[in-house]
Formats: sequence, structure tokens, C-alpha cells
Amino acid sequence: VQLQASGGGLVQAGGSLRLACAASGRTFSTYFMGWFRQAPGKEREFVAGIKWSDSITYYADSVEGRFTISRDSGKNTLYLQMNSLKPEDTAVYYCAARTFSLGSYNYRQITAYNYWGQGTQVTVSS
Repeated sequence: VQLQASGGGLVQAGGSLRLACAASGRTFSTYFMGWFRQAPGKEREFVAGIKWSDSITYYADSVEGRFTISRDSGKNTLYLQMNSLKPEDTAVYYCAARTFSLGSYNYRQITAYNYWGQGTQVTVSS
């Protein structure tokens, strides 16, 4: 599975951006997908996740109510709609996929995913 993230950019605080993550390859095996972000000097952190089969979604407390994760299975694309952006949302955003369902996992942890996109920069100015 190959993941290509896009949609990042520079936006003022309070603005919106929509990130996209196009998946190609063995996409039929996708089980769960997520968005993570990494700010300079900080660890990569979970932002949002979605179970591919039934679209159940999960969010970090810091983005709940502002960000919306969704997917278009026909286009094999994952989205992250980001509204009411804050300077602290500035980071490189990564999409990730888990292509197997067996075994226990914590979707908030990096180790739950076996494929990663290249990242897209989001900068929010104050």
C-alpha cells in the first residue's frame, strides 16, 4: 500500500484546510486509517482515526469538535477536514494505514500502523 498525503499549507488562525491521503496498491486490505502530526521537537501524536469498514471515528481531545476524519472508499482516499485552526496545530501531518485486523492494537499508537504517507506541512499563523 502506498499513501500520498496532500492539502497542507499556510493558513491564518481560525481558518480551515482539508487534507487528503490517496491510497494505492493492496487497498482492499485496509482495516484502519489514521492521521498523526509531528511538530518540531515533539513526538508524533495521534490526531484522528477511522475504521475503514464502518467509518467509526476517533479523535484526540485537542482536535475533537474542530477536525473531522472521513473516507471515500470508492476513491481509496482518506480526508481530514480541519476547522478553527490554531497556531498549536502547526505540524507535519501524516496519514497511516493498518492493513490487518488480527491482533490487539491501540489506534493511538504509531506501532498500530504498518504503512505511512510522506507527510504534508500545515502552518497556522497567529
